[in-house]
Amino acid sequence: MLQSNVIFQRISEELSLQIFQYLKGEEKEAYKSVLASLAQNRNLRPIFIQKKPIDKQISWMIGNLKLKTSSEIADQALQVWLLKAKKDMLIGFLDQLGIEHDGEGSVEGDLPEKLDKNKLKKAVDEMLESHAEEEVKIYLHLFQSQRSGGWNELNELIGSDERLSF
Repeated sequence: MLQSNVIFQRISEELSLQIFQYLKGEEKEAYKSVLASLAQNRNLRPIFIQKKPIDKQISWMIGNLKLKTSSEIADQALQVWLLKAKKDMLIGFLDQLGIEHDGEGSVEGDLPEKLDKNKLKKAVDEMLESHAEEEVKIYLHLFQSQRSGGWNELNELIGSDERLSF
């Protein structure tokens, strides 16, 4: 199970840029929050970063999200992006597994103790048909972190399918 800062280390620069361009354009408050948290994490005033051109801001943010000390902030950025920009992928996955959700991609109630291997495989295959491989990998790794120790079934699938590991 990868921490979010490691996910940022392993995904393409192109996807990292897409995530932050989405946050900057569509989720302005989340963008500002991530920027402020990262600045505070580095003992800087947010205005110091905000004065930089947008491309420099985003580059600085991506670089800092790769640091171990920024793992929780990286979680926040990825979760907002997934829940807002990729909610159809999340909803499809949760529906396939029969996990209750709010219709927006957030799980409601308790997560199951076990995942049905056949349903899981089918759900992941459908995700890979409809969405970019990197996006699917990010979601599966974050989903895995929603439960202490994750799920053995998902660990096995990630370990056995080269499309799912970073």
